Amino acid sequence: MKTMACALTIVLAGGTLAVLRAQHPAMPSGMTHEAHLAQIARDNELKKRGAAAMEFDQETTAHHFRLTSTGGWIEVVTKDPADVATRDQIRAHLREIAADFARGNFAKPFETHGEIPPGVATMQARNDTLAFTYEALRDGGIVRIATTDATTRNAVHDFLRYQIREHATGDPKTITR
Repeated sequence: MKTMACALTIVLAGGTLAVLRAQHPAMPSGMTHEAHLAQIARDNELKKRGAAAMEFDQETTAHHFRLTSTGGWIEVVTKDPADVATRDQIRAHLREIAADFARGNFAKPFETHGEIPPGVATMQARNDTLAFTYEALRDGGIVRIATTDATTRNAVHDFLRYQIREHATGDPKTITR
């Protein structure tokens, strides 16, 4: 009986460790433990603010940001193609984002990040040089951002690079086709 209890304890401890690992991502090399814990707290706050501002769970969706020669795009999709409710929430949010950005209203990124992202001031000042187009995707949606103005395009790229870093998407921070 003692052997069985010991084995159960190990299994439970192993299960607990797996859960802890999933809740606490690996620490990047060169980062102190304190800095890593601060980053985890910051990421959790971003997810909480993002869920409030975007009205969908950040854990069940994937964000992607791309830089293009004419600006770039914002894509959000549900991780579960059967999750129609989240897909519809994403689509509503991105339609709203395209309309807000077209009016120079960047309140949602501020609500999500707790700060004004780089590039926003220029995008607001030069809003007449920008076009924002929403498109539904099978599992979510996309907002395309286009301009022919070099200064505005640089601001869009700054904004998108910030989003890539903050959302930790791993997307390229250089222009792609």
